Amino acid sequence: QVQLVESGGGLVQAGGSLRLSCVASGRVFTFMLDNMGWYRQAPGKQRELVAKMATGGSTNYADSVKGRFTISRDAKNTVHLQMDSLKPEDTAVYYCGFLDYWGQGTQVTVSS
Repeated sequence: QVQLVESGGGLVQAGGSLRLSCVASGRVFTFMLDNMGWYRQAPGKQRELVAKMATGGSTNYADSVKGRFTISRDAKNTVHLQMDSLKPEDTAVYYCGFLDYWGQGTQVTVSS
C-alpha cells in the first residue's frame, strides 16, 4: 500500500505564498513520484488538476496558476507545490495524487 499525506495549507492574504508538501510512504515507486500531481477542489466544484510532473522532468500547469505555482520533488519521497501570488480564487482543498492514490487533502484559504 501507499500512503500520501499532504501538509502546509492554511490561511493567507491575497498576494501571499504557501508551500504544500506531499509525503509518500509505503510501497512507493519512482514512477509514482516522477508523475505525481497536485489537484484542488473548491466548494461546489469538481476536482481539477493544478500541476503535474511527468517522467523526464517535464511539468504541466493549469492556465490559472501558470507563472505562480511550481511543482517539484526532493529525494525524500516528497512532492512540493510552491504557491506564490495567491488569489482568493485559489481557495480550495489541495490533494496530491497518482492514479487511484490520494491523500486526505490540505485546506488553502486565501483572503482578499
